[in-house]
Formats: sequence, structure tokens, C-alpha cells
Amino acid sequence: MKSFLLLAALLIATAPVSAAEKRVFRIDGLIATQKKGVILLEAKGAVPTGGWTKARLHVMHGDGHTLTVEFLATQPPPGMTVIDALVPVAASVEIKGRATSVHVLADENEMTSQVLR
Repeated sequence: MKSFLLLAALLIATAPVSAAEKRVFRIDGLIATQKKGVILLEAKGAVPTGGWTKARLHVMHGDGHTLTVEFLATQPPPGMTVIDALVPVAASVEIKGRATSVHVLADENEMTSQVLR
């Protein structure tokens, strides 16, 4: 029984967050500010169709100077009827730490911004 619980916990811990989560199509705007050891990132962009949900910013890594972030969203399920046009999305996140610049990756482009104090 203990081995079953251990195996179940391991599977949950290593499972991907969402199989349908992908980078957004493009990033159009990025603001990064820092106050009292917390960096606030605000990003605006677009996805290729309607139906995308849960836009978020996912920190990939930071080296103390530059913070690298992915702009992700959950794509619509297969077979769902959606509008076939670029649709705006936005996300923000607060990150504890310090950096002088932030680099955000989307599917078709990327953007770098200095962190404003």
C-alpha cells in the first residue's frame, strides 16, 4: 500500500501542468517593475484563435541579472468552435528576487525590458 501511495505521489509530481498549455502567439507589450525585492511583470499579447484560457507567465530561469519567462496559455480543446482571428491576452505575476532585465518568450517573437525601480 505504501509503494502504491509513493508511486501515485511520484506520478502527480512529474505530470505536466497541462498538456494543452503552449506559448502564446506573440507578445505585444511588457512592463517590469521592482519594489521591495518583488518584481511585478505585466505582459500583453495575442493568441491565434479564440478559446484560449489561463494566460500566465512562467519563470524558466534567472541568473541574477536577467530573468527569462515564457508567456503561456491553455489552448482550446480539439473540435471546439472558435473565432479564427488574433485575440488579445494579458497576464501578470509577482516574483520575489532581483533582476535588472526581463526576457519574455512567445511563439513568434520575444521581448526584453529593463526592470524599472
